[in-house]
This record gives sequence, structure tokens and C-alpha cells, in this order.
Amino acid sequence: MKDKFYQYILNLQDQITSALEAVDGVAKFREDLWKRPEGGGGRTRVIENGQVFEKGGVNISAVHGKLPEAMQKMFNVGEADFFACGLSLVIHPKSPMVPTVHANWRYFEMYDDNGKVINSWFGGGQDLTPYYLFEEDAKHFHQTCKTACDKHNKEFYPKYKKQCDAYFWNAHRNEARGVGGLFFDYCKESESMKMDDWYNFVTEVGNSFCEAYVPIVERRKELPFSAEQKTWQEIRRGRYVEFNLVHDKGTLFGLKTNGRIESILMSLPPHVQWVYDHHPEEGSEEEKLINVLENPVEWI
Repeated sequence: MKDKFYQYILNLQDQITSALEAVDGVAKFREDLWKRPEGGGGRTRVIENGQVFEKGGVNISAVHGKLPEAMQKMFNVGEADFFACGLSLVIHPKSPMVPTVHANWRYFEMYDDNGKVINSWFGGGQDLTPYYLFEEDAKHFHQTCKTACDKHNKEFYPKYKKQCDAYFWNAHRNEARGVGGLFFDYCKESESMKMDDWYNFVTEVGNSFCEAYVPIVERRKELPFSAEQKTWQEIRRGRYVEFNLVHDKGTLFGLKTNGRIESILMSLPPHVQWVYDHHPEEGSEEEKLINVLENPVEWI
């Protein structure tokens, strides 16, 4: 399974970076291959200063070795060997009219002293973070997520949509990071779902990513925007940074397992503002976004 999924994310990375380069029309992804001293490595691809995308990364990694002590505590296990691979992406567009997007699909195994798999699971999801709310974009993104889920289980979309709203929640701000999407974790073998079934589901979601995001970018990338709207985007990016550094489990896992810092922190946008006690004007488009972030919406 680990070889099969690793091959899948290698191919998916190629598909996604090609699609995003085509949308941008100017910038190309720069590729870095890296190795982790304790075992494994990855292929990082970063795009910067494009016509559409200000900064973004589409990264894959496959790491293995002894489970670090911090992760032993997280999983409530003793010493063990592990393998983890996944694709993680974050794209920050230049225009505040185009939403930021994040996605991640991953697979994890743990082994006993004889190298036998004692635990394995899939996780992942995809979510959208707009700066100006176009309801049709949120509906399109969620409908694409729902269509992918419904092919496998009609209960998946409402369950994983709810988990996404709960996970990407900036508790210290009492607001969502964005308009959500899907979030699932610890998807393990059961009577109803074998690991091959989970593989088929996770890859279905992964394959839906370009369909979920690219049409939104195409619709919004030429819209005009003001300097004030760019400032609002940078203030909202500050909330994105806060979530990633304070709450995000993936960032924590990377830091605790001696991951590659440049790859872990590629999710951070290049231009961000923190304005003291900032509040949008009453009745403004900015306030409309905040109202939705404070009270997650059922888009479908």
C-alpha cells in the first residue's frame, strides 16, 4: 500500500503543478529534492512571483525511521518504527479576489520490532480560504468535494465537511480559517472499509482537486482590485499564518520529526499584515466574509 500510494502522489504532484502553471501562464515551479537524515526525503515544488500566484508549494514527502518521542505521546504508543508519505499544497494568489487553497493527502504506517505493520491509516482533505466571498465559488468547491465523497459513501461529505469546519477553526479568534471543504484522519480498516477502499476514496478526492479549484481561479483572476482590498487580503493572511503556527497538526508533525523546514513553512505567504484591533466597516464586503467565518455555512 505504501508503494502504491507514494506512486500515486508522485503522479498527482505532476498533474497539479502542470495545471497551476497553465493557469498562471508565466511562472514555473522550482523543484528541490531533499533527504531526511533519519530516513526518507521528498520533492518540493514552489512557485513564486507569478502572474496569478504570488507564492505556492506542492510538496511530497516519504519519511521513515524511529517514531519521535513527541509523536509516541501523541499516538499513545511506546517505541516504534513508522513510515509516512503524503502530498501537501498551499497556493496564495496575488489577487484578493482569488482564494487561497490548501490540500493534503497522506498515508501512515507503524511497525513492531519484526517490521510487521501494526497500524495504518489514511488522512487528508482540501479547503478554501477566500478574502472576498463569492458564494458561487464556495458552492462549486463544496459540490466538487461532495461529488467525490458520494461515489464512496453518502455519509462522507456531511461528516468530513463538519470535521473540516471544526479543525480549521482559529479558536483564539473564534472564527474559521476559511469556508472549509473536507477533513478526514485516522481512516483505518473496518468491516465496511478495507484499506483498498480507503485508498480509492482518498485518491478520488485527490483527483478532484483541480476540478474544485482551477475554475474558481479562472473566474476571478482578471477582476480588478484596489490597494485597500490588497491590504485586507494581507490582514486575513495573518489569520492564516496564526492557524498554521498555533493549531496545525501537520506543521507540528513536520517540526517534531525533524522535517525540512523550508518545505514545512512554504505554507506561509510572503506579504502579511497584523493591524492592531482591526475591524471591517459595517455592511462592507469584508464584514460579509467575517460573518460567514464566525458561523460556518452549509453550502450544499
